[in-house]
Amino acid sequence: MSQNATAGPRDPGLHGRHLIGAETSADGSETFHAVDPRTGETLPPAFHEATAEEIDRALLLAGAAHPRFERLGRERRAGLLEAIAEAIEDLGPGLPERASAETGLPLARLEGERARTCGQLRLFAEVVREGAYLDARIDRGDPHRKPIPKPDVRSMARAIGPVAVFGASNFPLAFSVAGGDTAAALAAGCPVVVKAHPNHPGTSELVGRAITEAIAAGEMPEGVFSLVHGPSPGVGQALVRHPATRAVAFTGSLAGGRALFDVAAARPDPIPVYAEMGSVNPIFALPGKLATSGAELAAGLAGSVTLGVGQFCTNPGIVFVERGEAADGFVASLAEALRGVEEGPMLHRGIREAFDRRFDEVAAIPGVAVVHRGEPTRACGARGSLLATDAATFLANEGVREEVFGPSTLVVRCDDTDQMLEVARALSGQLTATIQAADGDQEATAELLEILEQKAGRVLYGGFPTGVEVCAAMVHGGPYPATTASGTTSVGTRAISRFMRPVAYQDTPEHLLPEELRDEGPAGLVRRVDGVLGSATQADGPFQ
Repeated sequence: MSQNATAGPRDPGLHGRHLIGAETSADGSETFHAVDPRTGETLPPAFHEATAEEIDRALLLAGAAHPRFERLGRERRAGLLEAIAEAIEDLGPGLPERASAETGLPLARLEGERARTCGQLRLFAEVVREGAYLDARIDRGDPHRKPIPKPDVRSMARAIGPVAVFGASNFPLAFSVAGGDTAAALAAGCPVVVKAHPNHPGTSELVGRAITEAIAAGEMPEGVFSLVHGPSPGVGQALVRHPATRAVAFTGSLAGGRALFDVAAARPDPIPVYAEMGSVNPIFALPGKLATSGAELAAGLAGSVTLGVGQFCTNPGIVFVERGEAADGFVASLAEALRGVEEGPMLHRGIREAFDRRFDEVAAIPGVAVVHRGEPTRACGARGSLLATDAATFLANEGVREEVFGPSTLVVRCDDTDQMLEVARALSGQLTATIQAADGDQEATAELLEILEQKAGRVLYGGFPTGVEVCAAMVHGGPYPATTASGTTSVGTRAISRFMRPVAYQDTPEHLLPEELRDEGPAGLVRRVDGVLGSATQADGPFQ
């Protein structure tokens, strides 16, 4: 612990230094502090901004660790992921307490988020042991084939190399230092350098130290994990520009993700950026649904809009309805439900100011009306709010279609089903899109679904988009601007594929091949041999 730090419930032995491999470092003179958004209180200790030299050390260590880390094998990596989960749990109540002080999020929410974080790590351990993600393929050679011999070709996915992970502000555990991006990258065999989010640096340090302790206990190569701090854009840009960085994972704003994407594209050797950014997560409430359960739908929607004070990437920001008495009753019920939701603190002053600014921008557009605006009583507080407009205004104004990050939503009244389909076609890429329909809405539902599956990574029938299940089938992604890579997901086991690339080995001697591609292969590993899918001990047949 640094000399200026004082231990306490909000500073559980923090030192404010970077974790670079097995060492700590604080070479830079620039420092910053976390701030409790509920009180404005500055929290100890001071955290140091990373210098160019510190970033270089972290990534050089990561580059050197990469081949050794991958060669340790799948069982060792799976064990590391499980050890990290256990170490995070062993942090006890100090972790959620510090996270709550830095973000204003309630302790119960953070305990749940810690469980999700550890669950993700253990899920990826299972994926690594199973090995199907490697997509191992063997096409055996035939030296007697005419007119030319057939070569022996074997391929599998290999780790891409060091990954720069950017912690997200709205999920200080599940999408941060040990979140899904880090879990997937480590599972793939990639070293990770995390840029801690500057609004929860103490939380990040605690989790980072748990990871480094697990790495040391598992005798992993130094450089498998590093953590650097810094609020300035230059720190993140340096991570992306470094020649050792092979991929970037980011969760945050459209402006932030696009800036990193542009930096990566401008490198002499461009690298992929997997950025999850803005989404309005539209809900299409069809007439039959409004007529049969409009008030119930309004109550559920109000809860989804204000969940986490509207700071989930999946909060529904636009609701489309058809004009009529049922729609009018739904809007009135929604406004009333939003009035009843208690005020909550937003993550930090910058997010609160951005929310106010965007809400005012949309409200000022001709044709947009403020149905209800929640008035907060605290500096970073916010309450549910509601705007309304018509489809013509929505189609004519790009500003109406852009995200307002916070606890508000916009109701768009359409003249008929055809106009509802028209606005659906006008949507940009989304993380989610939801259809709320009743039995009488089936004809419109089918056509709407055909449109929305082209617009979103996850289409819901009923329910609300907040809450993303961590499972094998989940897709948390979508076309731009929801993400920069629509063919991937940042949640679920498929996320591991972002940090791997296929490598083929032609006529390579058995002893030089990865274990997964040798003739016998690990027992039970699923492989495709001469086009036939089966386990290594069942379907391969005799090798000639």
